[in-house]
Amino acid sequence: MIITMLGKEQAFSAPATVQQIIKAMAPEYEKTALGCFCGGKALELNETVSDSCSLHPITFQNEEGRRIYERSLRFVLLLALHRVLPESDVRIEHSIGYGVYMRLLDRDADQQTVDALQAEMETIVRENLPFIRETWSREKAIEYFLKTGHEDKTRLLAYRPYDYFHMYLCGGIAEYFYGVMLPSTGYVSAFHLRLHGTGMVLQMPAPSDPQHPAPFVQRPKFLECFAQSNRWCDILNVMNASDLNDMTVRGELPQFIRVNEALHDQSIGDIAQGAFQRKAKAVFVAGPSSSGKTTFSNRLCIHLRVLGLKPVLVSLDDFYLNRDLLPLEADGKPDLEALSALDVPLLRDCLAGLLRGEQVMMPQFDFTVSRRKEKMYPLQLRDDQILVMEGIHGLNPALHEGFDPSLICKVYISELACLNLDHHNRIRTTDARLLRRIVRDHQFRATPPAGARKNGFFLIRSRRTSCSTQPCITSWPC
Repeated sequence: MIITMLGKEQAFSAPATVQQIIKAMAPEYEKTALGCFCGGKALELNETVSDSCSLHPITFQNEEGRRIYERSLRFVLLLALHRVLPESDVRIEHSIGYGVYMRLLDRDADQQTVDALQAEMETIVRENLPFIRETWSREKAIEYFLKTGHEDKTRLLAYRPYDYFHMYLCGGIAEYFYGVMLPSTGYVSAFHLRLHGTGMVLQMPAPSDPQHPAPFVQRPKFLECFAQSNRWCDILNVMNASDLNDMTVRGELPQFIRVNEALHDQSIGDIAQGAFQRKAKAVFVAGPSSSGKTTFSNRLCIHLRVLGLKPVLVSLDDFYLNRDLLPLEADGKPDLEALSALDVPLLRDCLAGLLRGEQVMMPQFDFTVSRRKEKMYPLQLRDDQILVMEGIHGLNPALHEGFDPSLICKVYISELACLNLDHHNRIRTTDARLLRRIVRDHQFRATPPAGARKNGFFLIRSRRTSCSTQPCITSWPC
């Protein structure tokens, strides 16, 4: 078979493991590779290749590489918990910086417990235990998880449409993960477990330094938002995907939606009230790609109308430069997420005129042809009107720096739900946003799914929206 890697070709006798191929063709990746991409699919290092194909090494600089590392490290944590507190279980909830927040289900975490788990994890890494992949039937997996008391997994697997899938074994326990793993525990030596409130944070490396755990940064607003999400999950009686599945089977989903909408309306009403009380003339709404900025902004406008205001909704996307004027990435493709992709001077001129009560000519962007429409429209804010502007750069100081801060409110939103697949497998909010973006771009922006993936989405995942020091009117993180 012929293997292509990094522009080179080499013949191998089939089968050969991914690790053997990397050692022969790209020895510079031998110590840093965490897997390989093959036709968009991630392969494990000890996975065998039997046909000619093209491979590309996955490292910690790749999003998929960091996911492989996290899955394997989570298994080390679960094995350490099995050894130190065999009667306890943990719920892995959400990311926080370069770490993952989790809590014990039967007790509050304390420093003594965290220290014991950290020490046991270090022991497990030194033991370099293999992660053994086996193919199990669904019935066998359900029987195992029933025996070990993981009812959350048995309920979820009952809905799986597959009869067989991969389980991983290590140190006498078995787990089911949604993705590939590393060969052994010795690969995940860079981590730190720290106490955080009544829970714990498993800190992992940053992409810039894969050999050491990243420093922990306090993010109180971020955690406050997730705490609110957890309270909502308790109210809705839905913590895992199986809860949602059960609710759907029982025909209770309409009620779930109504209660969820009421909770959102309550929060949006509070934000509208804050803007009204400040007598703001403009509200900037920011958030990552496909976080719901447009939907949120429309609902905010409804609540502002309830207060007697007449909001005017404007998208920052209308200030995009024509495609031939957009800044380019290193690969020569347009960078749709850069601030310089917007006509910032025009935006500031329009905002200045609107805040002064003048009539300005507003642009409109046509995404089907990636150009600004020739015809502009007039806009002037009356005393009872308020401007709502939404876009990923809504909090960037370059847009509203120098204007009277009392006239501007800033809101950051994101899709930060605490719903899990099960206690040990979280649903990444970036994955949910990617699915939303694919649907939106297909329906409204003439962009196929492959284009949605290429046009900057994974840049957004690693890039933080610029934020000023002016406090937001909501408790959501910014």
